[in-house]
Amino acid sequence: MIELFYWPTPNGHKITIFLEESDLSYQLRPVNIGAGDQFKPDFLKISPNNRMPAIIDHAPAAGGAPLSVFESGAILQYLAEKSGKFLPQAPREKYAVLQWLYWQMGGLGPMAGQNHHFAIYAPEKLPYAIDRYVKETNRLYGVLDRQLAKTRDQGGFIAGAYSIADMASYPWIVPWKQQGQNLDEFPDLRRWFDTIRARPAVQRAYEIGDRIRPPEPMSEEAKKVLFGQTAENTRAKA
Repeated sequence: MIELFYWPTPNGHKITIFLEESDLSYQLRPVNIGAGDQFKPDFLKISPNNRMPAIIDHAPAAGGAPLSVFESGAILQYLAEKSGKFLPQAPREKYAVLQWLYWQMGGLGPMAGQNHHFAIYAPEKLPYAIDRYVKETNRLYGVLDRQLAKTRDQGGFIAGAYSIADMASYPWIVPWKQQGQNLDEFPDLRRWFDTIRARPAVQRAYEIGDRIRPPEPMSEEAKKVLFGQTAENTRAKA
């Protein structure tokens, strides 16, 4: 059984999508990041970067004690290897998936995340910062659109067949309007997005998030918890 420490953010959605797509049993443990749950000592034991998602596998393939994994990309790779799904075994096909998984982790996620921060959450709207991250997000959308055009006749997903690369990238495209983007400018990205959005497992994953997400907008206190972290104050909370 997989114990999933989760909150309905793009990185959290990645893991519920995988678990809903696979036959792995799991139990959800909400980690309210606006309330500071990510700083609790028990959570830091499995996620020392005080970020969710994280998992504990209570039945690792090699046996022995429960195994914990943090970082959403590492979790996706771990679950794919455990289940034998959504990550090919042949080296050429495997690394076609992994390079796009790491592209999301190192590019699309961080840049879209900064886009969200400066456009939506920052108390002072800085035109240079907003323009910088909107443009970089746009560039990355173009990279993904070109890749999806190449695989259109090979399955139509990022690396051809549906994989953890798609599960990693899709949640970061969901807020495309908030990112100042227009999906109609990227026809293959739009096709891919609509295809994944229609998958029953993806719909179930987002329904889970809707049930957990607080109905009220993020409070100023929650913003301080999320955006005011330093080494010193996170050490004090832990």
